[in-house]
Amino acid sequence: MSESQSAPCVSREETQRKLDRQAAAAGTHTPSQPYTLADRFEERAEKQPDKTFLVYQNQSITYGELNRHANRIAHTAQVAGLKKGDVAALMMDNRPEFFYTYVGLSKLGVTVALLNTHAREQALAHALATTNSRCLYVGSECLEQIATLPNLTRELPVYAIPDGTEQSALPSGITDLVAQLDGASDDNPPADLRQGLTAADDLFYVFTSGTTGLPKAAHMSHMRWLNTGEANAAVLDASADDVFYCFLPLYHGAAGMSLVSAALAVGATILVRRRFSTSQFWREVREHGVTICQYIGEICRYLTTQPPQPDDADNPLKKIIGAGLTASVWTEFQSRFGIEQVFEGWGATEANCGIMNVDNKVGSCGRIPNKQLSNVRLIRYDTDSDTHPKDDNGRFIECEPGEMGEVIGMILDLPNSGAGHFEGYTDPDATEKKILRNVFTEGDAWFRSGDLLRRDEDDYYYFVDRIGDTFRWKSENVSTLEVANALSGFPGLETINIYGVAVPDQEGRAGMAALVLSEGVEFDSAAFYRFCSEHLPRYAIPLFVRISQQAEITTTFKLRKVDLQKHGYSPELCSDPLFVNDEQQQCYLPLTNDTLERLNIKPFAKD
Repeated sequence: MSESQSAPCVSREETQRKLDRQAAAAGTHTPSQPYTLADRFEERAEKQPDKTFLVYQNQSITYGELNRHANRIAHTAQVAGLKKGDVAALMMDNRPEFFYTYVGLSKLGVTVALLNTHAREQALAHALATTNSRCLYVGSECLEQIATLPNLTRELPVYAIPDGTEQSALPSGITDLVAQLDGASDDNPPADLRQGLTAADDLFYVFTSGTTGLPKAAHMSHMRWLNTGEANAAVLDASADDVFYCFLPLYHGAAGMSLVSAALAVGATILVRRRFSTSQFWREVREHGVTICQYIGEICRYLTTQPPQPDDADNPLKKIIGAGLTASVWTEFQSRFGIEQVFEGWGATEANCGIMNVDNKVGSCGRIPNKQLSNVRLIRYDTDSDTHPKDDNGRFIECEPGEMGEVIGMILDLPNSGAGHFEGYTDPDATEKKILRNVFTEGDAWFRSGDLLRRDEDDYYYFVDRIGDTFRWKSENVSTLEVANALSGFPGLETINIYGVAVPDQEGRAGMAALVLSEGVEFDSAAFYRFCSEHLPRYAIPLFVRISQQAEITTTFKLRKVDLQKHGYSPELCSDPLFVNDEQQQCYLPLTNDTLERLNIKPFAKD
């Protein structure tokens, strides 16, 4: 993302006043309080039982109705033996039952592990194991993924929640939860079932790819979830009259935490969509009176590529909040569709810090007008050596304006406050790897984000790139190790190296696979396409393939990616055979300029 060249129209003092309001709201809930997500839902159900909370397809579900549905889940879960401190996994598309399930489980003090609906095979097994899940609640739409673990139902109970009215026979060993819910009470379960639970305890485990390895399960406490909602509602100046539009996956932090908690904080309504639709977006915004939308940059780009309409700006959507919006798309999107305010931010599911652009400064993901009031710092990072340069005293060096560096957040341990606290992962080793120590003073500790940003003279910050192997494509984080593991069983494969390459005019990076085939084996492009389709979600399937004669290996016998990324998919820089994914023909075609043009992919841009 490039910096906007326009001068700021907002003083530092004005920006700080807005941020002070956000910070005050973010401290509403404390670690020791007994008030949790379950209490918030029950409170809303009591105060505004007839207020619409969810709109989904042709259904309108009130706060009172949702609470009763959640209660049935809670009572059946209690009968099944779930109790405070247990973990239950949830794998389901965006639909009302997603809310019923996690709210119901929270009433017992059960932590809910939110599983990516694309997870399968090793990734799914890893997710269940790393969270110590006692059972799995699964939407019937995800049963195909469950089937990739044949022994799963012998290892833990699996409860299926059918999708819609059509019901087919469930696979052996899977329990139909609907039959159990029919006779369950819809009264609030006794609050003493979660006695001793505090806001510091885990509400969710949310998976984040990180920079290496399989996805990690990040702790998310009731306090953090509630405070995120309070803070976002304050920034947005939201009220019960607002309608939020939710089309991002609820298992992600962006939708499942930021959007839902903000709507709940003020008693607003959420329009829930199974998944994003470019063609239906504006119709639904107008039909349901959507006023606030959470975005990712790619979504805004999709919408701006649609043919202009005379009524583009005639819509109720006035505020959008999210991340990844490029300056060029930002300007067009805001002016074309009549958006009053764009709240672009930077953060992460597990981060103990974050920044937000409250000034509508095009291209910026946030501002820190007074760094003494923030725990965020930007330190120098050398991409070639993957190290942080140090000063003569062995301390890390803060970036000057214009310098690219890694974002870090000072880890704080304040009395009965969650400010600056790093909740970490279920894996203690993974948690420790995200901490930098003795950065500026002896004994200090900082959360390492793995993200590279740049700031300007006015202390507006701009996202640059992600450190490490994980890259974003089609709005999803892609773990190179996860893709490599999934494809390692392809016949005749000696080594596989997965990395992301930049594609002009495309956000994020596209996946590229450098394959070394066994001696005498020819590359079967159709077979490789089928293998990728069977073992990976669509967004993780490599767009490009490079057939190498030998693997790029470092002196420590690690696969090297730097030079491969520099070569990209350029025939001029790479003498190896190159192929590109053609979904229509369901194979990989030899990469030529004509093929790229037909697939609407611009040639690789050399540095």
